[in-house]
Amino acid sequence: MNNTITANIDEKLFQNRYRVDVGRPHVRIKDVDICTNDCTEKSCTFVCPASCYRNENDGSVTLVTDGCLECGSCRILCTDHHNVEWAYPRGGYGIQFKFG
Repeated sequence: MNNTITANIDEKLFQNRYRVDVGRPHVRIKDVDICTNDCTEKSCTFVCPASCYRNENDGSVTLVTDGCLECGSCRILCTDHHNVEWAYPRGGYGIQFKFG
């Protein structure tokens, strides 16, 4: 008898809720030109577990904070360029984890 339980990460993330603080993102790219011209790895585009960072066709990086898991990976990853401004969201906003 096989008692293996599998979990799909997208299904688990879908159970979480995110309350957007319109006009007040808690994470922002300080200078998009640094991402476009100076950062060759664009690691944030594949390390972010919520896929908030996207590598665009023109080489730029865009950020959509809706759904951010507030893990801080992006700010740790961008230590070479110090191009991510990161803070916790205001009270009542941001990720609301629901386990199930």
